Amino acid sequence: QVQLVESGGGLVQPGGSLRLSCTASTTRFSIYPMAWYRQAPGKRRELVATITSGGSPNYPDSVKGQFTISRDNSKNAVYLQMNNLKPEDAAVYYCNVFTTSTWGQGTPVTVSS
Repeated sequence: QVQLVESGGGLVQPGGSLRLSCTASTTRFSIYPMAWYRQAPGKRRELVATITSGGSPNYPDSVKGQFTISRDNSKNAVYLQMNNLKPEDAAVYYCNVFTTSTWGQGTPVTVSS
């Protein structure tokens, strides 16, 4: 069973940046497509980025140009760089082995002045 641990969330002012990290407890990390989701209070969980095993990213229009997903297979890690953050980006961000039920515990992001 793969375990995912996210980190890097916190409080940031509007317009600021954060980089989230997710580390996986598996030696087969490189074969897994990975994803980041977010869930704001009272809202459904929303996909914000995916990355294939080969490193190709994909984003919904809502975050395209603002978020960047990347991975480092040597560290069993996937990252989410978030720039120009807005209050509506505030949520708990979750790492996921894409299309599976393997999730991290989430890391909260608060965007406020």
